[in-house]
Parts: sequence; structure tokens; C-alpha cells
Amino acid sequence: MTKEEYIKLFHEAEVNLVAFKPVFHCDDELRKMVEMAIEKEREAIEKRVMELDETMATRVNVINNAIRARG
Repeated sequence: MTKEEYIKLFHEAEVNLVAFKPVFHCDDELRKMVEMAIEKEREAIEKRVMELDETMATRVNVINNAIRARG
């Protein structure tokens, strides 16, 4: 993740709005940011694999669905 992507995600997850709260009171915002980062990485990997090979892309979709099913 680039610094620019991190900054954008920081604001999308609204972590910037909790600047004056102690870190231990920011669990929801920080968890949301981590979940968003994971999802963005999954999407980037899926996109890259789709570009590489259709058979491999099918396998990745199956794996991706299994990962997402776990929550």
C-alpha cells in the first residue's frame, strides 16, 4: 500500500475524525480501516490475476469466495 493509498483510506474510514480520542476508544474506526485495506488488497490481487490467466482467475475466485465467507 502506498502512502497516498494509506492517506486516502485513513480518511475514507474516518479515522481522521477521532484525533482527540485515546487510541483504545477508536477500535471501530481502526477496525474499519483495516477491513477496508484488506478488501482493497483482495480486489487488487483479483484484478491482477484476472489479467494473467483465465484458469488461474477461476481458481482465485474460488479461493477469494472462501476467504470472504470466513468474514
